[in-house]
Amino acid sequence: MISHRALTAAAALGIAALALTGCVAKADVAASDALSVESTDDGCAVSAGTATSGTLAFDVTNSSTQVSEFYLLAEDGLRIVGEVENIAPGANRTLTVVAQPGDYYTLCKPGMVGEGVGRASFTVTGDAVTAVGDDAEQKQQAVTLYAAFVKDQVEQLVPAVAEFTAAYTAGDDETARTLFPQVRAYYERIEPVAESLGDLDPKIDYREVDAVAEGLDWTGFHRIEKDLWVPAQHALNADGETPAWQDWAPSTTDERAGYADALTADVGTLNDYVHSDDFQAALDDQGIAGISNGAIALLDEVATGKISGEEDWWSGTDLWDFAANVEGSKMAYSLVRDLAVATGDDGAALAEKIDTGYANLEAELATFGSLDAGFVNYSTLTDADRRTFTDLINALAEPLSRLTSTVLS
Repeated sequence: MISHRALTAAAALGIAALALTGCVAKADVAASDALSVESTDDGCAVSAGTATSGTLAFDVTNSSTQVSEFYLLAEDGLRIVGEVENIAPGANRTLTVVAQPGDYYTLCKPGMVGEGVGRASFTVTGDAVTAVGDDAEQKQQAVTLYAAFVKDQVEQLVPAVAEFTAAYTAGDDETARTLFPQVRAYYERIEPVAESLGDLDPKIDYREVDAVAEGLDWTGFHRIEKDLWVPAQHALNADGETPAWQDWAPSTTDERAGYADALTADVGTLNDYVHSDDFQAALDDQGIAGISNGAIALLDEVATGKISGEEDWWSGTDLWDFAANVEGSKMAYSLVRDLAVATGDDGAALAEKIDTGYANLEAELATFGSLDAGFVNYSTLTDADRRTFTDLINALAEPLSRLTSTVLS
């Protein structure tokens, strides 16, 4: 079973300052001195589980047989406070971060794929500290951390897709149905990145109606979804008139293998891209505007595709996608929140409205389940439920739409 790094509302509002790390000179490392980390094939040993607030240095030695990464994660286990990647076997790298008092997690990722190993709690004690550094440095750090978040999600998506497609090709539909919404969460958190790559998102995530309308071969998650859930007799095909079950037949074993191979290859292309210089250059060009616009775009995904229940038409797992979109949006927002606050009283008031909007939306989502425990089928939501979600999204979308102009002011 694929685990999920749960996002909690309590951690959401306290991490923004923390995320803008690396703005204090390494000479100012906290009194706890440098912490040593040993990354192995199956572990991630940190020399201490606590440290004093301030600038911390993690000296990482890669004793594994693969290129590795080291992460310091926020209390929610999702957002990245700092990371160092591409540590060759036998090599040493240092991660320097400004850490506020609080609870964190450390982990290593040998092979730079999957969820990582040796995940452990890490506590920072002491007083709050003020990071120093110019505005440009903090903005670039936000971009760097967003790049790390995207890469982490795609690195987890790769093995998750492998597990999902293996079950699908083997005809183990029960397992594949369980995995389907869990796997998609990794993709839904960073979907705008794939959407920027021409036909890659259509290959991975187009619905049948979209593929038919654009004359494309229908592949990806939703093609597999239709095999896993027998089309409902009330549903209509892409023409809006023909019952979806009419003339429908499940894919053959060879056809299933073909769809599985295509999805695996397309996700592999996405993984190659987010680890390329082109991806980092694109983020650098967009700067913090790209991050804040990404937060807005993910909320738009909810408003245009999830509320209607059209995204996961066969499975009814739209609330999983909904929640992952919100998580990805909130993650992007958290990286630029302090920059908005720093612009003055208007920026601080805007951030407060956005914080409230996310909290209210998450609270309503929680009444229907969670990414860890699962959600109810979307078909069980009433019109009143959908209206409530629409109102909450609109209440968040309005202040969020002003985020980009605020952080650029």
